[in-house]
Amino acid sequence: MTARKPLHARSAPAMPWYRQPWPWLLMAPPLVAVVAGFVTLWIAVSSDDGLVADDYYKRGLAINRTLERAEFARALELQAEVAVEGGYVAVAMSAREGVSLPQRLHLTLVHPTRAGLDQVVELGREGEGRYRGTVGEVSAGRWNVLLEDEERLWRMTAQARLPDNKRIVLGAVDR
Repeated sequence: MTARKPLHARSAPAMPWYRQPWPWLLMAPPLVAVVAGFVTLWIAVSSDDGLVADDYYKRGLAINRTLERAEFARALELQAEVAVEGGYVAVAMSAREGVSLPQRLHLTLVHPTRAGLDQVVELGREGEGRYRGTVGEVSAGRWNVLLEDEERLWRMTAQARLPDNKRIVLGAVDR
């Protein structure tokens, strides 16, 4: 008679490694990190943040010119009140006595973070110190407002929360 092995001594057939849960549990975090890295790389390459200017060096050099233009506007005692409503921009402007106002103005609405939303509005003169132009839809939020003459000799700036601010004051009054 042959001796039988006790039941506890018998071994079950070994399962292959890929059927065990432990290797998968140990490999899951590194695999998730690799997939997340590729997704992050794809987002970084395919989207434009719009915050970095290609010509940052030239813009840095031009800052003195911009400051001179703002100082020139102060020397002329220029003041303007800008109203943005219903697709139109109206500007009421004044200057010190003896200063003639230009026939046309350029108003630029600059979104602080999304350059694609920026708008340049050409304003035509409608009367003494009154200008008007049309503007596209302006999304709600904070905007930088720049007003300058045709020759770009002077420049006034302000910040506004549109469409909440119905009247935006630029010039000596807002300093």
